[in-house]
Amino acid sequence: MKKSAWLALPAVLGLSVALAAPQSTHHYPTPPESMDPASTDKEPGTLPRRADLAQLQRDADELSRTAQTIPGDVANVRKGMLPKDVIEKLKQIEKLSKRLRTELNP
Repeated sequence: MKKSAWLALPAVLGLSVALAAPQSTHHYPTPPESMDPASTDKEPGTLPRRADLAQLQRDADELSRTAQTIPGDVANVRKGMLPKDVIEKLKQIEKLSKRLRTELNP
C-alpha cells in the first residue's frame, strides 16, 4: 500500500466505528405543561371541589322563582305599565345565571 493510503486508514476506521455505534438517546425538548385548566386529568362530569351544592340549589330555586314573575311584568308593559322592579329582577336573573354557570362549568 502507498503511504497516503496508510495515513487515511485510521481516519476511515474511526469514521466507520463512529457511524456503527448505536445512537444512545435522542434529546428532544420536553413540551411545556398545559395552561388550559380544562385539560387536567379530572373525571368528566364531576363538579369542582369548591362548589357548594346546597348554595347552588338555593340559587337555582331563586332564579326559577324570579324568572316566573317576568311574563306577568311583560304583560303589564303591554298594557302601558312598567313595574318599578322589573329591571332589577332582570339584573338579578343575570347575576344568578352567571354565578350558576361559573360554578357548574369545569
